Amino acid sequence: MTILWTIVGIVVFFLGILFSVAWHELGHFATAKWFGIKVPEFFVGFGRTVWSRKVGETEFGVKAVPLGGYVRMIGMLPPAKGEVYGRSRRTGPFQGLIDDARQASMADVGPEDADRQFYTRRPWKRIIVMAAGPIMNLVLAVVLFAIVLMGFGQMTSTLTVSTVSQCVLPATATQTDTCPPNAPLTPAAAAGFQAGDRIVSFDGQPFERWEDLQAAIRKASGTVTVVVDRGGQQVTLTPTLITTELPDLDDPEKTEQASFLGLSPLREIQRQGIDAVGTTMVDIVGQVGQKLVEMPQRVPNLFGAVFLGEERDQDSPVGIVGASRIGGQILASDAPPGQEISAFLSLLALVNISLFLFNLLPIPPLDGGQIFPAIWEAIRRRLAMLRGKPDPGPVDAAKLMPVAMTVALIFIGWSALVFVADVINPVRLS
Repeated sequence: MTILWTIVGIVVFFLGILFSVAWHELGHFATAKWFGIKVPEFFVGFGRTVWSRKVGETEFGVKAVPLGGYVRMIGMLPPAKGEVYGRSRRTGPFQGLIDDARQASMADVGPEDADRQFYTRRPWKRIIVMAAGPIMNLVLAVVLFAIVLMGFGQMTSTLTVSTVSQCVLPATATQTDTCPPNAPLTPAAAAGFQAGDRIVSFDGQPFERWEDLQAAIRKASGTVTVVVDRGGQQVTLTPTLITTELPDLDDPEKTEQASFLGLSPLREIQRQGIDAVGTTMVDIVGQVGQKLVEMPQRVPNLFGAVFLGEERDQDSPVGIVGASRIGGQILASDAPPGQEISAFLSLLALVNISLFLFNLLPIPPLDGGQIFPAIWEAIRRRLAMLRGKPDPGPVDAAKLMPVAMTVALIFIGWSALVFVADVINPVRLS
């Protein structure tokens, strides 16, 4: 059954990624049609067409290589100034590439479509069209996290005491119920805390979250007053805090000097409110953004994992294959069904946040590579108007094609490295 559930998880998660890609492209498609831009093609995947159907003027379909998708709009690139299509090419090291891109952009432009080209739309409309795809991924991530947090709940540290540490030991040691010789009692044990006590207030201040209480404990000093609910009765305890070396709350691999009480919270799954969805989204978008910035630093580990047999980092980047394998591992785990579904949806939400941030990078051929020229065009036109000069016209994004080709080659190389790593040395759930 484990193998069966692994296969089911891989397939279902893979379909979830394809849906995320189609959802992304739907954002481009819907806004392009809204602004009157002609869209001849809407495909999920690349390469040879597996299935397609034409609806109106748009051909919808699936291609053989399911590594992305695209919506093809006519007139993505403006014609060169003073140039007529079909005339002899100009010279230059990249001019052939630029001219080919222009011709491809004009492939389906007929006389009746002259005013339906992408580049003829005002900059703010082009920005909306190109940003709509990533925003759709962000919306899907919000919906998925809302289902997880508000529907299934999240493992949460409560204000109820689970265990009371008996001994003060170094941060790297394991807390035990039996104190070794000469090991002092923890402040909590000395003050008489018991498992099941619910913290009502600490040093005169009530708390609703364990994380806030933990931070307050670390900042306090000396003897403090703690009120607990014990079996329906409030009991006042007065522990004397000590300063010791503790794991850093932001980076558990580091330590810090802080006050210590000696309590562990009871953890349980609790449904969260809508505010938790917003807080979680802000935190995770920041974390994923940081990981994107660190991607070049991950190349040595990926190279070692593929060619040198080195251990792959647990937080190593993964592609569609790797993410799908993790999805299979989730469904094949022994966790309760609700937790499996929650982890599954959370992973898919992370994929969508990655798509959101990655596609907004201001480099072609990503969506941000069209957003940035549109912003620059709007600025140029505004400056020209303020200075009483004529409209400078659209920014010639075709000149960025050499950059787009370079980025595409780098991305293909990166994707190939990640793909091989996901196959021969995959990231596995601990």
